[in-house]
Amino acid sequence: MNTVNVLTDLPKLLFVNKKFWNVWIPRDISAMTNSCVVIPCTFMYPSGILTNRGTHGIWYFGQPYPQLFPPVVIKTRTEIVHESYKGRTKLIGDLQQRNCTLLISNIGTEHSGRYYFRADLGGANIYTYPDFSELKVLDQPNIDIPEKIVADENLKLTCYAPDNCPETRPEIQWMHTDYLPETEYTAGYVEESNTAVLSSTLIFTPRPIHNGQLLGCRVYYPNTTLVYERLISLDVKYAPRSVWVNGSMEVMEGSSVTLNCEVDSNPPPRISWLFGDQELLWDTASNASLSLEDLTPSQEGFYTCVGDNGYGVMNTSMYLAVLYPPSEPVVNGSLTILEGSSISLQCSTQGNPAPTLTWLKDGELVGTITAEEVSVLELLELTPQGDGQYRCLAENEHGRASSSLNITVEYAPVLLDESKCTVVREGVQCVCMATGNPEPVIEFYLPDKNITINDTDGRYNYYTHTDGHTSTGMIKLREKGERLGNGAVNVHCSISNMYGSESFHLELQQEKKYMMAVIVGTIGGVAVIAFIIAAVRYVGHNNKKENGNPGQDLVSKLENPALYYSTVKKDKQCLRKKVLKTELLGSKFNSILEESTGEDGDYQPVGSMADLERQELNYAALQFLGGRSRDGGASGRGDDGSDYTEIKAK
Repeated sequence: MNTVNVLTDLPKLLFVNKKFWNVWIPRDISAMTNSCVVIPCTFMYPSGILTNRGTHGIWYFGQPYPQLFPPVVIKTRTEIVHESYKGRTKLIGDLQQRNCTLLISNIGTEHSGRYYFRADLGGANIYTYPDFSELKVLDQPNIDIPEKIVADENLKLTCYAPDNCPETRPEIQWMHTDYLPETEYTAGYVEESNTAVLSSTLIFTPRPIHNGQLLGCRVYYPNTTLVYERLISLDVKYAPRSVWVNGSMEVMEGSSVTLNCEVDSNPPPRISWLFGDQELLWDTASNASLSLEDLTPSQEGFYTCVGDNGYGVMNTSMYLAVLYPPSEPVVNGSLTILEGSSISLQCSTQGNPAPTLTWLKDGELVGTITAEEVSVLELLELTPQGDGQYRCLAENEHGRASSSLNITVEYAPVLLDESKCTVVREGVQCVCMATGNPEPVIEFYLPDKNITINDTDGRYNYYTHTDGHTSTGMIKLREKGERLGNGAVNVHCSISNMYGSESFHLELQQEKKYMMAVIVGTIGGVAVIAFIIAAVRYVGHNNKKENGNPGQDLVSKLENPALYYSTVKKDKQCLRKKVLKTELLGSKFNSILEESTGEDGDYQPVGSMADLERQELNYAALQFLGGRSRDGGASGRGDDGSDYTEIKAK
């Protein structure tokens, strides 16, 4: 700052009022520590005052009233000044010219404050001007920073250095600008109210990355050691540029989880955690955590973190999967359908991971295994075999569940192969078996007698039984006369339910069984006869050896003939027991003989045995009448000396 110019220009700035005391000084002025400052000053006094005794002045610090004893900065009448200003102050203005300009050198921050001028014109013409100049002593330069620095918007930063010291002029440098993109610099000089300020403006476009970066301004005075610096941290406002959340995760049902969200923005945003449209949590911070406890499948889904700081909005979502075993499958209700119909069975369930669905019928796999939440089993043209329990089994790695339904197939009755008539001791037993759904109703019909049997009759034992879908009917024809002439029976079986009815003729199932009985009976008769013959020959042969005279022995036998006989009693059970005792027949004959018997151990009246049933054989006599030739009669002697005779039935 040029002192000559200041003094020259003062008359131009004065407010001339000849009637009043008045002063002009800059209201604000600044200087750097350890430098100097010039406070321009011009004063006025009433024109009627004579200054023959000289014009003097006093500068006070802090207070304008002498009675309060303010520190004296400078006083022209004496050299008495405050200790802090000794050797630092100089009045460079000409008081005779009404110029009260003050120079303060080597100033410090303690010299900051208000400075008042007091005019002493002699006698009572002493006046302290109420106006003041406020000095700011700076230890660093000023940087003009906008109220808001917004990312991606052009920014101007201005650094100021006071130029109010005539001894030297400052220079300005910007520091830490290497990382800034496309910087521009402009220099300026502002002079106002006889105070001067040097400026340097830095222009650039900040980015979010510049937030928090240091930027500095250096003020120095050439050829001196005076250097002043100021560093600032850029507060760059920017919209959220990233929202970080947990990655998508899988957790088990019933467990707990914490979801974290961090938002990069300036200022810190309002963070909201959303589940769908529902806000679960919010906070104004750079991060927020959401805690979820005792998780259920209903809490599975997308969780969104939203950051909003007024400069922009950003959000990020993550998926929370809740793992759980399959729920109980939902299936059709139990169904009753008609044979030949087709149906679709549906099974649906929920589970995570998605369960596999398997259809089982009575424990056996049917259909295909699907890895979906819905399975459809197509049953086409169902037969009675399709009747049963169908179960849908849902499985995943965390468990299994199942649901069942019953399919009932209704169909017309069907006669079973077990239906027939057989011969029993009491007569003929007829059995009729049929399956159907609903269970068939069974009736017997005797066409020869035009009788329908569907209940207990005095002559017929009628019996029915139902087991599942199978019905069994049975009757016994007690009178043999109800058979046909060829041994067959004429019995019809009628089966019926709501879907149909049929009538069948029941065959008499006896040919194979009773043919075997005839064969066994014949073999048994021959064996008995052979046994008797062998026994007789054995006895005769032994007698011959013992007596040596067969003729005499025969005579003695004739005198008192021995009667050898065998009877076939009417009690056939006794006959059976005697025959079984013989060793000739053996175990094979015994088994065959057992097959030829009916209930209660009776022989069945079939074949030649039927004739035996009507005859009575009481005895057979063996007579040995002497040694006639075999050709001549019914008895004689054999070549080996044994006697023989013919056995005839009478």
